[in-house]
Amino acid sequence: MGNLLEIKGLHARVGDKEILKGVDLCLPKGEVHAVMGPNGAGKSTLNAVLTGRPDYEVTAGSILFDGKNLLEMSPEERSHAGIFLSFQYPVEIPGVSITAFMKAAVNAHRKAAGLPEMKGAEFMKLLREKMAFVKMKPEFAKREVNVGFSGGEKKRNEIFQMAMLEPTLSILDETDSGLDVDALKIVADGVNALRSPEKSSIIITHYQKLLEYVRPDRVHVLKDGRIVASGGPELIEAIENKGFEQF
Repeated sequence: MGNLLEIKGLHARVGDKEILKGVDLCLPKGEVHAVMGPNGAGKSTLNAVLTGRPDYEVTAGSILFDGKNLLEMSPEERSHAGIFLSFQYPVEIPGVSITAFMKAAVNAHRKAAGLPEMKGAEFMKLLREKMAFVKMKPEFAKREVNVGFSGGEKKRNEIFQMAMLEPTLSILDETDSGLDVDALKIVADGVNALRSPEKSSIIITHYQKLLEYVRPDRVHVLKDGRIVASGGPELIEAIENKGFEQF
């Protein structure tokens, strides 16, 4: 199938502090990879570079996304190209309903792809289908985005957004932080249900719990700004038994 994402020799810094010190990582199409590591390893910096946060400076290396130079694309272009980020702490958007927010997002993606806007009835049919898919109550369509939501409801809303946009690459950044088992299963069910030969996911975490529900094809250990180990799901057990100090 080929690689969806190719990261080679990636160095990045914030201000005068170098955080990524030569990351190499390939993500084939159709695979789910986990990036694990202790706090301060550079996991969130990797996510920030992939999604184009302007305060993170790439000083060396390259990133190809579906054959294109990702580093030349703006954050908006990356989103339209099919990259989706699930936040550790999803933001609240007072005054904007989930329906209005998703309609704007879906039509922005369609416009970027040269497609006409989705008509109201067609959009509402899709909205209802995807809400049912993630077991989201229909009345949430009228709620303001994440306002007054519990942690689990925020995660369900993000998986719903992912289902609506059908991204080529989903990045889940510490999305399991502080979640109970039910909320973890919401995230896992969404990621597992959206698996396909053309779509890939990166799960960035330092917990093992989510990976009990979403079995990654490959696991990478990020430590002190570098990938220091890569392997199959058996790496998760090794981390659970001996921690990150073994690498």
